[in-house]
Amino acid sequence: MPNFSIEASPADDLIDVPRRIVVRGAHPGEPVRVSSSTVRNGVEWQSSACFIADAHGDVDLSRNRAVDGDYTGIDAMGLFWSQRPLQEGKRDNFHADVAEPLVTTLTVSSLSAPGLAPCTPASTQLVQRLAAEGVTRREVREEGLVGTLFLPATPGPHPAVMIVNGSGGGINEPRAALYASRGYAAFALAYFKAPGLSDYISNTPLEYFARGLDWLRAQVQPKDDFVAISGQSRGGELVLLLGSVFPGKVSAVLAYVPSALVHSGQNAADPAVGREGPTWLLRGQPLPHQWQDNRTASWKPFDEGPSPHRHELAMLTALADPEAVARARIPVERITAPVLLLSATDDGSWPSALYCKIVSDKLVEVAHPWPVVWRNYVDAGHSILFPFVPTTQTTYAHPVSGRISTGGGEPRANARADFDSWQQAQAFLREAVDKHSSQKDSP
Repeated sequence: MPNFSIEASPADDLIDVPRRIVVRGAHPGEPVRVSSSTVRNGVEWQSSACFIADAHGDVDLSRNRAVDGDYTGIDAMGLFWSQRPLQEGKRDNFHADVAEPLVTTLTVSSLSAPGLAPCTPASTQLVQRLAAEGVTRREVREEGLVGTLFLPATPGPHPAVMIVNGSGGGINEPRAALYASRGYAAFALAYFKAPGLSDYISNTPLEYFARGLDWLRAQVQPKDDFVAISGQSRGGELVLLLGSVFPGKVSAVLAYVPSALVHSGQNAADPAVGREGPTWLLRGQPLPHQWQDNRTASWKPFDEGPSPHRHELAMLTALADPEAVARARIPVERITAPVLLLSATDDGSWPSALYCKIVSDKLVEVAHPWPVVWRNYVDAGHSILFPFVPTTQTTYAHPVSGRISTGGGEPRANARADFDSWQQAQAFLREAVDKHSSQKDSP
C-alpha cells in the first residue's frame, strides 16, 4: 500500500517567504485532504483543503486547484490565510515574543474513494519567523519614549524606519522585527496603550513623535540620514500628518489605509474627552478635526446600522460638509519626501480609498517632485498587514472602545493585499533609499 509524503520548502524562513508544499505517494486521481495547524500566542488555528492527485500521484499546492475546503482555487499559501482560530474571537497572529517562530504542522490524509486503499497519513512542519538570526531587540524607555528598537544582524549603517500603530495602540513589534530582518533599523514607537502612556489616543502631542525621530537618528546614525515613517489606519493618518508638520525629519512616508483628514478620538478616545474630542495637539493646541463644527456628521449609521457595524458609514456623513473637510484636511503638499499610499475598496473602518484619492489628487495638483505610489486593493478591507497570515477575522471588538465592527474585505482579497502591499513597501523603500543616497552624494 503506498504511503503519503509531504514536503514544505523552504522549511524554515522569514514569514514573508512563500513556500512550496508538495504531496507525493497518492493514487493517481485520488482525492486527498491537506490540513494546517498553527499555535498563535497560545491558541490553535486550523485550515484544510481538498485536492485531486495528478497522474503521478502528486499534489503541488502552487499548481493544483483546491476543489473544496477553507479556500478553493490555486494558491500556494491558501492554507495560511484561510486559517481560523479554534477559540472564537481570537485575533493574535503572532506570539507575544516576536523572536518565537510560528510552527505550522501540515498533514495529508486520504478521502474516501471507491476502489482505492487509503494511504497512511503523513505530516511535516514549517517554520515562519519575524526576526532573522542575529536581529537584536532593545526595549526603549527613555526621553519619555516608549517603544522597541530592532537592528539588523548585518553591520551598519542601515536606513531607518519608525513604525506607529493605529487606534489599537501598543507597540508594533512584528512589523519592526520584519523590517530589521530585511535590513532596516526599525523603531516601533508606542504613543498610547503601552507602559507608562495613556490608555487613550486623545490629546496626543505631535512633538512626541518628532522626539522619537530625533532619538532614532541619534541612536542608529542611519545610512545617509534616511528615516522613513510607516503607520496603519490612525497611524496612516499620523504619518501623513508628521510628514506635513515635520518635513525635514521625514525621508519617506508609508501610509497604510490612512485618512486624508485629521480625525477626532473616535473609538480610541478617552471617555472623559469623548469620541468627538481632539486627537492631536501641536504646541499644546488641538488640531482642527473632521467632526469639529461639522454640519452633516452623524454616528447613527454606525451605531444603529446593520450588524456587523461599519464605522465607515459614519465617516461618510462627515464628508458631506465641504467646509469641515477643508478645515481638517492634512496639508500633504508640505511633505518633502516620497509617499506610498495603500487603500482598500471595502474598508469597513473608514473610506481609505476615497481618502487616498484626496491625498493623491492634491499631490498631483501641486506637482509633488517626489515619487507617489498608490495601490488600491479591490474587495480588500482595513487590515492590510504583510504576507501569509490569517485574513479571516474581519469582525472584532475594538481593543479600546469594545464596539463590535467589521474592517471589511473578503479573506482572499485581504490575502492578496497583504502580499502585494509588502512587495510595494519594500520596492518603494529601496527606491527611496537609493534616490536619497544619490542626492546626498551629489556635489
